[in-house]
Amino acid sequence: MSQTVLVINSGSSSIKYQLVDPETGEAIAKGLVERIGDPVGKIKHTHGDDVTIEEIPIADHEVGMREVLRLFDDKGPKLAEAGIVAVGHRIVQGGKYFDGPAVIDDEVRNLIEELCPMAPLHNPAHLKGIDVARELMPEIPHVAVFDTAFFQALPEKAYTYALNAEVAEKYAVRRYGAHGTSHQFVSREVAKYLGRDDLKQIVMHLGNGASVSAVLNGKPIDTSMGLTPLEGLMMGTRTGDIDPAVVFHLARQGGMTIDEIDTLFNKQSGMKGLTGESDMRSVWEMIFNDDDKEAQHRARVAMDVYINRLLKYVGSYTAELGGLDVITFTAGIGENDWDVRKELAQALEPFGVKIDLAANDGRIGEPRVISTPDSKVTLLVYPTNEEFAIARLAREVI
Repeated sequence: MSQTVLVINSGSSSIKYQLVDPETGEAIAKGLVERIGDPVGKIKHTHGDDVTIEEIPIADHEVGMREVLRLFDDKGPKLAEAGIVAVGHRIVQGGKYFDGPAVIDDEVRNLIEELCPMAPLHNPAHLKGIDVARELMPEIPHVAVFDTAFFQALPEKAYTYALNAEVAEKYAVRRYGAHGTSHQFVSREVAKYLGRDDLKQIVMHLGNGASVSAVLNGKPIDTSMGLTPLEGLMMGTRTGDIDPAVVFHLARQGGMTIDEIDTLFNKQSGMKGLTGESDMRSVWEMIFNDDDKEAQHRARVAMDVYINRLLKYVGSYTAELGGLDVITFTAGIGENDWDVRKELAQALEPFGVKIDLAANDGRIGEPRVISTPDSKVTLLVYPTNEEFAIARLAREVI
């Protein structure tokens, strides 16, 4: 077997893993450990056509990682024979410290821990995965790949908030962005696909969490997410851009605590807050259902808000880029929701954007141009592959 990288994405109650060929991006094996800490956990391990599902108690991340290693030994491929050259760990927040992947030693591990207040739902969980994996696989280099690294190259005018400079410096308040591994991977692959390295690109990573970036000649010049992943586009459960004074208003007039507002903005808003549904497929079903006019209207308004937010970012980023060559759609919604792609393209028609409805139709699992030959901007669907990107970066850094 050729060289491989074991990619680990450790969540608060889950471990997602994939054994990847960093040359081809092939997922040789993959799996998911869920419900860690619950009375009964679940593990799904896939190797080729062989799918193993087990429901067993998984007390903590150490037990979960031991079960992952057991399944590799029992169901294959055996990790000792898999040619593993690195273990790549996805880390959400790298702060100002990391502008690329880093081999994990005690210093890097401690810096990731220091950044936990910046990503309290993510970095602590990543640390659990790192600590357990380093203990169980001490002979293999472990590499941290940061979601924020790509956007460390943002110009100062893009990452600086108009906040009191001393306060911003003291508490490290600036735009860090997120989904950077995806934005970097997709923007680079699009340049190769189109055979140009001088592109003015807008990359739309649209999933339950969503972000957009402006990339000029391969370098990011702006992105929608900020200090945290809350800023920017309307998302499945997040508000996206909102007047910060809403926080003061809800605290003073509604008597809400900071934690309650945090939960409201991050978990109870966005598409779910406006329609009751966070899944875009359910929202479209409501829009196309004439039997419930009230729900249909509510869903249509929510979708209009969603599309309008995308439109505003396209407009502002086109101005920042000094023109626009290509808009790329990626991630779950970007790759699979043809109606979102169509409605945004139709809103851009006055600027010479023309969509090929036949090419756009359906879910798209491969790179595909969905604009007409005479469109002034190329519309493209390019599937993201963050595991492949992490594997490639991990191998490069070692």
